[in-house]
Amino acid sequence: MSVFDVEIEGLRGGPADLEQYRGKAVLVVNVASRCGLTPQYSGLERLQETYAGRGFTVLGVPCNQFMGQEPGSSEEIAEFCSATYGVTFPMTEKIEVNGDGRHPLYRELVGVPDAEGHTGDIRWNFEKFLIAPDGAVAARFAPQAEPESAEVVTAIEKNLPT
Repeated sequence: MSVFDVEIEGLRGGPADLEQYRGKAVLVVNVASRCGLTPQYSGLERLQETYAGRGFTVLGVPCNQFMGQEPGSSEEIAEFCSATYGVTFPMTEKIEVNGDGRHPLYRELVGVPDAEGHTGDIRWNFEKFLIAPDGAVAARFAPQAEPESAEVVTAIEKNLPT
């Protein structure tokens, strides 16, 4: 199974159809609207604008498991992201990324280590996973890694489809 085979709803309902991203590089990020890292939305949107034409997308995945920092409804999340950060990248339904209720998407992701060797549970909002065009998890980045940091940008550019 690959991440492209996982079923998940879009933020505004209906299937998100991850299969449409096969052949693209995808940065999957668990996001939250009331977190100290929420300003990362700006960098994520700039990545989207910079690389979307080259076979890349950010995929925002709202999660409320970290101190209740994403309490809103789908409509509230969509409005906040659009009005506050001008987000144009796709977003999924709000899910759980840890524990017994961990969504199948994150079951596919959490076994991959980041640069420090961390695997397993998501540590906080804005942890990032780069999916290669073939569906393999190419990289994992800690929540504090800025979206436009050299390590993230280099990994994205290395995994853009040719």
